[in-house]
Amino acid sequence: MTYAQTLDWMFAQLPMYQKIGAAAHTKDLKNTIILMEHLNHPELKFKSIHVGGTNGKGSSSSLLASVLQEAGYKVGLYTSPHLKDFRERIKINGEMIPQENVTAFIATHKTFLENNHLSFFEMTVGLAFDFFANQNVDVALIEVGLGGGLDSTNVITPLLSVITNIGWDHMNMLGNTLAEIASEKAGIIKPNVPVVIGEYVSETKPVFQEKADLENAPIWFASEIDWKNYESSLLGDYQIHNKKTVLTALNVLKTHFTISESNIKNGFLNVNTNTKFAGRWQILSNSPIIVADTAHNKDGLQIVMNQVSKQKFDHLHFVFGVVNDKDLDSILHLLPQKATYYIAKPNVPRGLEVDKLAQIMQKNGFQFQSFSSIPEAFAQAKQQAQNSDMIYVGGSTFVVAEVI
Repeated sequence: MTYAQTLDWMFAQLPMYQKIGAAAHTKDLKNTIILMEHLNHPELKFKSIHVGGTNGKGSSSSLLASVLQEAGYKVGLYTSPHLKDFRERIKINGEMIPQENVTAFIATHKTFLENNHLSFFEMTVGLAFDFFANQNVDVALIEVGLGGGLDSTNVITPLLSVITNIGWDHMNMLGNTLAEIASEKAGIIKPNVPVVIGEYVSETKPVFQEKADLENAPIWFASEIDWKNYESSLLGDYQIHNKKTVLTALNVLKTHFTISESNIKNGFLNVNTNTKFAGRWQILSNSPIIVADTAHNKDGLQIVMNQVSKQKFDHLHFVFGVVNDKDLDSILHLLPQKATYYIAKPNVPRGLEVDKLAQIMQKNGFQFQSFSSIPEAFAQAKQQAQNSDMIYVGGSTFVVAEVI
């Protein structure tokens, strides 16, 4: 198969959370364990750092990878979902996995993948781990896809586990209380493996502490530590929390890697260049200012909408779309009423139909215009906006992907 045919097969044949939502979530690690055995255990052939949490996983993973790259290491980076190209999920020193490696992996293992009914996420984890092992990376940053304990990535024994924060997201799969969600995400805490917690609340700190004690895992709470605020090319008010988490993690990792002050400084400043990270308070234009951000749950949007309110503009134009399993009631009150919304269905099967979104927007008193696609909505926003206005693009990762 060609690369395009390979991707078509992967996307069409296998359950994938990005496309179908909760139905793609597996309940155990059996399939991943079988796949690791089939691949001769690539997860044992490279050092790793495991990064979980509700928000900030991608930013934190990319900051850590960038600093380690600046320190001279060959660094793998596994993240999800991708924005434009599937290969964004699997990188070494910022370079995406070559197309031929993707096609060769699927061609070699296709019969096994089919016979064992592996999910899109499970096979992608296998592809990433196999690639990192074959390329002899010094270390790989492995971002959790969903949850923690039952996530397909949770077959590694890392040098360090990082949990950025706990928020209200994916409650239909992870739990109905913050403590329940924290318990699932704490599943990446391993015996005798240090863990860094980025942010916590009263309900979640005891969960992390209890799990760390049970596993005899040294634990650090980054929000309790004062660190220098390094400048970073990652913009957005929420990055202050991610930077503290990363600095705490780097302090722990200095027992395994040689990391200098200049490595940290340059790693933070060059993170976009080093890792090709995108979609987090990404400024697409300055006249008018156009910002795209993938924040899509209550905790992430609250911070981002607060940052929008601090910007100077005459009028806000909001290109907006969501997926059909989004709890809109939890986020609608965060969206500014004094704005013009340009709404459309994101171009994925999970996208919420624009007619349904329009009914909700009208019921809640928002001023909006409906469009048949996100690109059409974005084009209209740009046409109507004055240079002194602001255009914000968000609501879903998929909305940002279609614009940038």
